[in-house]
Amino acid sequence: MSRAEFEADCLREGYEVSEGEIQAHVRRQPHAHDHDTRLFILDGVLTLVLGEDRVTYRRGQSCLVPAGTVHAEHTDAEGARFVYGQRAAARTHPAR
Repeated sequence: MSRAEFEADCLREGYEVSEGEIQAHVRRQPHAHDHDTRLFILDGVLTLVLGEDRVTYRRGQSCLVPAGTVHAEHTDAEGARFVYGQRAAARTHPAR
């Protein structure tokens, strides 16, 4: 998937698209967001820590972090530059 395809998919799905960066050797503490986030790595390496699981993303790879997902973000010596999309969390309706 290219950056243009990623951004087009995000916009089509209701995400607001921005660009971001995390400097080298950052270890963000576990946290959660009240919105859905999609990431597309432009440069560098970003590791998402989800409990005991670690998933590393490199240039050209993407991922989804749904609202409420507790995660941490780690970078190595390269840091990470990325495009991201954010949208309000999908609302669920109680059964009637």
